[in-house]
Amino acid sequence: MNVTTTTLSLTVADVDASREFFCTHLGYQVTMAADGFASLTRGDAAADIVLLRCGTEVLPPEQRDRQAGGLILALTVIDLVAEERRLREAGAPITMPLREEPWGERLFQLTDPNGVVIQLVEWATRDEPA
Repeated sequence: MNVTTTTLSLTVADVDASREFFCTHLGYQVTMAADGFASLTRGDAAADIVLLRCGTEVLPPEQRDRQAGGLILALTVIDLVAEERRLREAGAPITMPLREEPWGERLFQLTDPNGVVIQLVEWATRDEPA
């Protein structure tokens, strides 16, 4: 197997709201869109995202009414403090404040209008206190 791209497909109630959130706050760009569908990319190492409206017939019947839930999209970034400040100033819904875990992971979370949780992460270097 030779994986060339990673794409996370999320089934949401309001595709437009999630699309706007990912583009406005997280730097994604729309590559394709139609009624009830949007394909997003950033052009870097972040996973591409496909947004599908709940109930869409392109999904198997047993998946049509499921919504994205119970998952966390984690994006590792550089200068987490600056990203948290930028997002807070932009009015992004930060739903877990910036914190540092004992093992050196720094993180905070925000949640899109459809309940998709995005976690921004940065790892402390070995010479920094954990």
